[in-house]
Amino acid sequence: MAKLPYQETADGLDAAFIGVPIDTGTSNRPGARFGPRQIRAESALLRSYNSGTRAAPYESLMVADIGDVNVNMYDLKDTCKRIRDAYRKVLATGCIPLTMGGDHTIAYPILQAVAEKHGPVGLVHVDAHADTSDVVLGEKIGHGTPFRRCVEEGLLDCKRVVQIGLRGSGYSADSYEWSRAQGFRVVQVEECWFKSLAPLMAEVRAQMGSGPVYLSFDIDALDPGFAPGTGTPEIAGLTPIQGVEIIRGCRGLNLVGCDLVEVSPPYDTTGNTALTGANLLFEMLCVLPKMKYF
Repeated sequence: MAKLPYQETADGLDAAFIGVPIDTGTSNRPGARFGPRQIRAESALLRSYNSGTRAAPYESLMVADIGDVNVNMYDLKDTCKRIRDAYRKVLATGCIPLTMGGDHTIAYPILQAVAEKHGPVGLVHVDAHADTSDVVLGEKIGHGTPFRRCVEEGLLDCKRVVQIGLRGSGYSADSYEWSRAQGFRVVQVEECWFKSLAPLMAEVRAQMGSGPVYLSFDIDALDPGFAPGTGTPEIAGLTPIQGVEIIRGCRGLNLVGCDLVEVSPPYDTTGNTALTGANLLFEMLCVLPKMKYF
């Protein structure tokens, strides 16, 4: 990733890029298993400094790519166990994981490991979908259910959860009723149209406070005109500018992990979706604690 060195473990690192190449949890278009590979390929364009925020990530943090989790493509439950075990080891070193998905199922086992270390965490969730379904196609574990499972297991501090960019047709009259009932702040995409999201993120920072926070960014939060390479596209989404504003707006939060999920390269022959994903991951790196600025 980003021409960084590769090492086998997270030992000695402040932050690490990790791939989780699965799409076993998808309910529509597969292909996200190829996301980490394509994100890494497109990340060759990334440079060392953030000209917009003046962040100097490689002068601030020890960072490397530690490869992919060894997933089981035939068994999603076993894959979740493998992810959870892998992230326990990463977090035990004090390293902050920056994850390349893979479908959004992966947030569930990652947050299991994160909550074991940090307790219930705040969540900045950027997505077209709430991902709080109870059952999808008869299954409790999949890319439409991770945050329902996280709430059930007490992994989230529900008063410090915000979901940004939600939209699309639904299976009920109010697709976000359950989220609101838990105490989540729900920001539907209509609240984001035609405006900067910097003021929203000032409110989010106040909501999150000083406690640990996890950032989960589904690439389908962006309008498919900008990011067509994804499994469940929804029209009228966020712009890349707004996506960057959200991530930069997380500066100052106690971020303990981040992910960028649902890049599905077969649906974008240009590579732009993966390129966008690589840049968003770089922006995540640039807002981690201990970042220095030039």
